[in-house]
Amino acid sequence: MLATAGTALDGCQRGLSTGTGAPVPGPSRAGCAAATLAGAKADVQQAEQVDVPWNGPTSGPRAVPGRTIVYVAQTMTNPGVAGVARGVIDAATVIGWSVRVIDGQGTPAGIQAALGQAVNLEASGIVIGGFDPGLTAQQVAQAAAAHIPLIGWHAVAAPGPSTNPPLFSNITTSVGDVARLSADWVIAESNGNAGVVVFTDDSVPFARNKSQLIKDELATCPGVRLLASENIPIPDATSRTPQAVSALLARFQGRWTHSVAINDLYFADAAPALRAAGRPGDAAPYNIAAGDGDPSAFQRIDSRQFQAATVPEPLTEQGWQIVDEFNRAFSHQPASGYVAPVHITTAANSGGATSWDPAGYRQAYRTIWGR
Repeated sequence: MLATAGTALDGCQRGLSTGTGAPVPGPSRAGCAAATLAGAKADVQQAEQVDVPWNGPTSGPRAVPGRTIVYVAQTMTNPGVAGVARGVIDAATVIGWSVRVIDGQGTPAGIQAALGQAVNLEASGIVIGGFDPGLTAQQVAQAAAAHIPLIGWHAVAAPGPSTNPPLFSNITTSVGDVARLSADWVIAESNGNAGVVVFTDDSVPFARNKSQLIKDELATCPGVRLLASENIPIPDATSRTPQAVSALLARFQGRWTHSVAINDLYFADAAPALRAAGRPGDAAPYNIAAGDGDPSAFQRIDSRQFQAATVPEPLTEQGWQIVDEFNRAFSHQPASGYVAPVHITTAANSGGATSWDPAGYRQAYRTIWGR
């Protein structure tokens, strides 16, 4: 079971809502510069393509036998973290390894205890599943001293190897691309005229960085106004989001036309408040999540119930990549350097699926491993 990233707030108040000042005008009629709007629409159209060929690794070491992986989760209530854990288990079954999942329960103490337990188990490799390694500096140092390779999922801002903290690799799509495309979807969908609320968790450095990049991209279009940034920690989302949404509806009314969240789960929790306020599921605010693409998000999108789009991580594929990266580490070879391309899912291109699972990677990794 997994744990949420319960890092320190670095001076940010939990549950803080910050706006652009009062009174907040509605969407500007100035819109966007023609080139900005055209660029956003072109980028979104490209990201919505579904027939994308496998562009990941096609060569690497054969399977190393008899390894044990411990997946330390931020929280298993985070659907992205849980989805990657399932992908790791799926791939480990193919390569012939065992996996143990330890849930950090979304608290600093829980995450530290979970990673400490993983080190004491003398795992062959440990996954940092969705939390800031800075929260567990002591345990990370213990793993390094024991020569246990660490691979992160959304552990630091950038994909690939990291020296500080010491990660053989960090698996994620490009956070810059995810943020840019989620904001571009709002710009394109609104034709450059929108009032936007951003939902984030400032206690997680990865999420805080992502939401800031989203705001930066929204700001490239003068007709898109940031109405508020809602800081709701992921472990508190179920209890805090409905109340926050009710307050936002009262505060902004028809000026709130779009939302971007750093995780789909905010819209699962927003839906009851929007429904109670009499908002139709297929009307404003039109909501897009900049990650992670869990099954309930796909269901909301397909049924047009309070979520219009998501920028999903290929969670199962990333679980397979984690196993492949460990196999490279065990074989004393460098990380693959692969970064999955960013995709946007809507009702028009989901095909009724409940996850973004691009084709080609399973056979590619089986061929590499000789399995």
